[in-house]
Amino acid sequence: MISGQQRPLRLLTAILRNGTIPHALLFTGIEGIGKRTTAMTFAMACNCTAQNPVDPCGYCRSCRKIQSGSHPDIIFIEPDGSLIRIAQIRALSHVITMKPYGARLRIVVISNAQAMNPEAGNALLKLLEEPPDRTILILTAIQTSDLLPTIVSRCQHIRFNPISQKEIVKMLVKKHGVDPGDAAIMVTMANGSFSKALSMVKSVNKVNWINRRNWLINIISQNFLDRSESLPLKPIGLLLAFAAKLSKNKEILSDSLEVIKSYLRDLVICKYCPEKIINKDLADNIQYASQKIAVQSLLSKIEAVRRTQKDIETNANIRMTLEAMMMQLRSIDEIT
Repeated sequence: MISGQQRPLRLLTAILRNGTIPHALLFTGIEGIGKRTTAMTFAMACNCTAQNPVDPCGYCRSCRKIQSGSHPDIIFIEPDGSLIRIAQIRALSHVITMKPYGARLRIVVISNAQAMNPEAGNALLKLLEEPPDRTILILTAIQTSDLLPTIVSRCQHIRFNPISQKEIVKMLVKKHGVDPGDAAIMVTMANGSFSKALSMVKSVNKVNWINRRNWLINIISQNFLDRSESLPLKPIGLLLAFAAKLSKNKEILSDSLEVIKSYLRDLVICKYCPEKIINKDLADNIQYASQKIAVQSLLSKIEAVRRTQKDIETNANIRMTLEAMMMQLRSIDEIT
């Protein structure tokens, strides 16, 4: 079931109905909004043995094998660690020189294509320049700017939008029995990603995300936002301790930083369009804090968090990177 992606589905349906399938497609959008699921459904539609050329039946031998992940002609390439390496693309090149085992169209899905190192990107470019027969490449990425322009230009680009908060709340409540109030808060933190919201629901016994969000926001408010002559800067040791605590939870670090960033964004938005803030249940807190700090300082803080996220994605030392972020946030306060 693919929800909230009417435009991509409409475009792909037209491609299937008209029989004008390009040799390469590029799906872009944030994580957890259905890009991989759509790619698998498209692969099923291309190879379903039922009569309908658009909607896969889900029951024929081909559809069942694709759903189970056992179809030899449906190939998924994913990052090895943090990167997609040239060896993976070379191995793919060897495989697709041969005819498909039984599929009408072989589908190759390269997930998180932005993780390709330069050598892998150049190797993939050669495949796109000389597309193999009966093979469709589907790349998924967050945004086109993360890929080589020459790769983007050789793919038909389909943009996937974040799913509306209302739609995700509805799915969490109806299909997973989540309390509507809790669902609304988790969806806020998930930022339009259904899979991220669902992972928060499933990890509730290990991580209470609502409590964690409140803890993160309280730390940021107390240490970096509440500034006056009577409230001196917090000791550096407290900030470094906060960085150490964040670094111990690597599995949820990315989401924790996203919580901090979304709160800081709300402080900026509140100055101009308070009705559009994301963390609506914290409206009073946000309105009060927003009045205490200048826009430029908030934008600098958001950029500091964003740089930290990017550095961690490229395998920087997590503890040192977080400590550097804390010092950057502190210095931003000192100069504003």
